Amino acid sequence: MDQGRRHVRRKHLVKTENLGSSQSDIEKAVSILRRGGLVAIPTETVYGLAADATNEEAVSKIFKAKGRPAHNPLIIHVKNIKMAQQYVQWNEAAEILTMKFWPGPLTIVLPSTKNSQVAKTACANLPSVAVRMPGHPVALEILRQFNRPVAAPSANLSGKISSTSIDHVLKNLNQKIDAIVDAGNSTVGVESTIVAFTPLPTILRTGFITPEAVSNALGAKIANYDNEGPVIAPGQLRSHYAPNAKLRLDAIDWRQGEKKLGFGDVECDINLSKGKSLSEAAQNLFNFLHVLDSFNPRTISVSPIPNEGIGLAINDRLKRASIQE
Repeated sequence: MDQGRRHVRRKHLVKTENLGSSQSDIEKAVSILRRGGLVAIPTETVYGLAADATNEEAVSKIFKAKGRPAHNPLIIHVKNIKMAQQYVQWNEAAEILTMKFWPGPLTIVLPSTKNSQVAKTACANLPSVAVRMPGHPVALEILRQFNRPVAAPSANLSGKISSTSIDHVLKNLNQKIDAIVDAGNSTVGVESTIVAFTPLPTILRTGFITPEAVSNALGAKIANYDNEGPVIAPGQLRSHYAPNAKLRLDAIDWRQGEKKLGFGDVECDINLSKGKSLSEAAQNLFNFLHVLDSFNPRTISVSPIPNEGIGLAINDRLKRASIQE
């Protein structure tokens, strides 16, 4: 019986091919996407686990590989604004934001078009679609050659620390996906800002593009979504981005046996930014959590992070990572 179960498990494993970012490697990645496979691709925010967004079976593989709950929708990545308009009902605010921030770390949530071909599984059967044009040349070249949208949540196990390097992807998803496209470490380091219109412009998830920047672009006040409301976009789960260790936030003292993640001029095991740069801290956040968690501590303590600018996104990720369910 045990031998039979082991045999069944082996049947579901695949050889994960490590690809670079040459044209021939990109063509291989596109070929895998066309036949319904899964490819981890680089973006400026984090590595994404990509599949053909118009293929229900391919999208279902994302949920299975990640162990992602079916009610948590995916971000659909597009090559340009024109492609986005095929799948969502465009409006003036979307035009303003995308002209200013695309390609880049901004996702907008809009009602689906009547004949949208995006897989219902990718949208968690919601009447809306979350779309983004990534600001990474390799991701954009894959999208250009594929010429279809791809669903691409972060390339990690659901609820665990996001991946900003291929090492992180392999730790989570080796033998569960078809290939990884290696283009170095992610430069932003935290997931995109998500904006919806309900009907007021509303921040569903903070990211590199700050609420202030969104408000200034629109010339209007914006709202923050009530976290107690239903999940209507990725990244809204109460517990998310979590290491195996417990997190102790806003630590101004270090306790025996903890691993210490610092910020600013403090003694610690590893420092997000000695110079107190929030952009540097965001870029390092997930990588350093991976590093400290690899020592299998019971607790990782984290210095206070200013709750301003991209610090809003850092604190959002840390707060969700500290909740273990």
